[in-house]
Amino acid sequence: MTRIFSILLLCLAALAACTDSRAPALGTDGQPLPTVYKIRGNPEKLQFRMLDSVNALRQAQGLQPVQLNAQLNAAAETHSKDMARQNRPWHFGSDGSSPLDRAARVGYFGTFLGEAISETYETETETLAAWMQEPGPRSVILDPKATQMGFAWHQEGGGKIWWTLEMGTGG
Repeated sequence: MTRIFSILLLCLAALAACTDSRAPALGTDGQPLPTVYKIRGNPEKLQFRMLDSVNALRQAQGLQPVQLNAQLNAAAETHSKDMARQNRPWHFGSDGSSPLDRAARVGYFGTFLGEAISETYETETETLAAWMQEPGPRSVILDPKATQMGFAWHQEGGGKIWWTLEMGTGG
């Protein structure tokens, strides 16, 4: 009996050591501080999650779905990295390029419709939700003419993520 009790006590001690007993860090408002979202794994999975989310929003509005486009993905990736280098979210590249210029540079022959950008520590779905609250990005995402989408990001070592979404029509 003592042996079983000792083994049970040892197991309970081992389980207690596995739990994180630290209290979460709190902000000045008393609320827990957000944790840094780290993007890991296959980048295509994240792109397809965003595509599915965008298409669900478009379907709810009675709009046709969009498809990922390799050239728009490349333009989005280039711009995400450039925004990080510039340390500011804006639609112009460090070389003065516009979203139209960047789409043309990667060989996109369709009609470029618009771009949504963000600088955040949030997930892609939280970023999409924020874009949908803003008239400009919302109109880009829900453009009835859109048939193609590009989506990419750049994450800095400290966790900040620079998101870019591009929309266009096939050419």
